[in-house]
Amino acid sequence: MGLSEIKDRMRKAETDAGRAPGCVTLIAVSKVQPDARVEAVLTQGQRCFGENRVQEAAGKWPGFRERFDGIDLHLIGPLQTNKTRQAFDLFQAIHSVDRPKLARTIARLAQEVGHCPDLFLQVNTGEEDQKAGVLPGDTDSFVAECRALDLPVKGLMCIPPVDEEPSLHFALLAKMAARNGLSGLSMGMSGDFERAIALGATHIRVGSAIFGEREYG
Repeated sequence: MGLSEIKDRMRKAETDAGRAPGCVTLIAVSKVQPDARVEAVLTQGQRCFGENRVQEAAGKWPGFRERFDGIDLHLIGPLQTNKTRQAFDLFQAIHSVDRPKLARTIARLAQEVGHCPDLFLQVNTGEEDQKAGVLPGDTDSFVAECRALDLPVKGLMCIPPVDEEPSLHFALLAKMAARNGLSGLSMGMSGDFERAIALGATHIRVGSAIFGEREYG
């Protein structure tokens, strides 16, 4: 498929939803992708990328940043508290703030270093036992707790259950964000990002449709 086709589909989805062209940020999910594929997408002009693991990003992105200006890196996978300092050095945004302990760790480090990445709070909209994120019923209190810590909470993030209609989860996330005065909605992936845009996504996370299937080895 490739980057240009995804961008064309994004613009059409924005237009169909009556939204301003370019209002949605495309995060190209580069986890477990060979450097050659990532470089090809960088060469096409893409600058916003998503990684799942701090350690993988640390091995990949410093070299690219020496050669390409303006890279905007987002952590979209789980963050261990002992990796928080390293994450601050690598990422401009963290989409997986999913528990109070992590929020407190981020707040302490932000006070220490004087800056903090943009933060999205992960909500387990499907209430799945195996999935990270605060439960929908706990989201309002978690937002309040993060704000009390002076954290730069920009929005909410979700990953819908694979066997359920994602639009129901996107609509739920949008409702919770609006109730809490949050404008950011990180939702939608390769198979459903147009539905996410229709329901207000501000950031979509697309990997295989841009890079091709991942090569796990």
